Amino acid sequence: MSETLLSLTDVRAGYGDAVVLDGISLDIPRRGSLAVLGRNGVGKSTLLLTIMGFTKVSKGAVAWRGADITAMPAHRRARAGLGWVAQEREIFPSLTVEENLTVTARPGPWTLVRVYDLFPRLAERRGNKGNHLSGGEQQMLATARALMTNPALLLLDEPLEGLAPIIVDELTEAIARMTREQGMAFILVEQHSDIALSLAAQAIVIERGTIVHRAPSAALLADQATLDRLIGLKIDPAASGRG
Repeated sequence: MSETLLSLTDVRAGYGDAVVLDGISLDIPRRGSLAVLGRNGVGKSTLLLTIMGFTKVSKGAVAWRGADITAMPAHRRARAGLGWVAQEREIFPSLTVEENLTVTARPGPWTLVRVYDLFPRLAERRGNKGNHLSGGEQQMLATARALMTNPALLLLDEPLEGLAPIIVDELTEAIARMTREQGMAFILVEQHSDIALSLAAQAIVIERGTIVHRAPSAALLADQATLDRLIGLKIDPAASGRG
């Protein structure tokens, strides 16, 4: 049986007294991948923030490799092997691409050589400061910087949001390569449901802070009626965006 990296058991979480998630249970095995789908404002990003330790958990438990980390601060979770690519990217604007990558680096298989192979655009711009990159390049940098921490599980919060189609294609291929070649486990929150389901093995749909549907991604991708009922809005990846 595959090692279970992450487990959430009946988790209720939110901000202060406000409850956003309620009754969330899920397991991510080693090399596992999960697409998190749902309409805007249902708690998808809060799920990732809860896994990283940025919310108040009032019920249930979060476990990492069998150990309870419900009360563990975010920086210790990162050291333990959780990698996070925030929706806001949060790169260091005054540092070069290479400085952004090396400042967070930890020993492991992901090195500058490997992330530059995954993201050739970053290799070309290794001397550029973060605030001189396009939106798409900043997203690549945020993803590559998380990989340089050599996580066991990568959390991706809407990495394709607002990007030009060519950048969407490049990032999608990079995520696919992480899984195909390196066996990277990941949880992907994404509005592009078709892309998310093509990348992840399993899927959940969140509605009003609870999981209302679970399925293998291939099965859900083939069930357009269920997707339309649960999500409704279908994002066109060919639509224009910043890149």
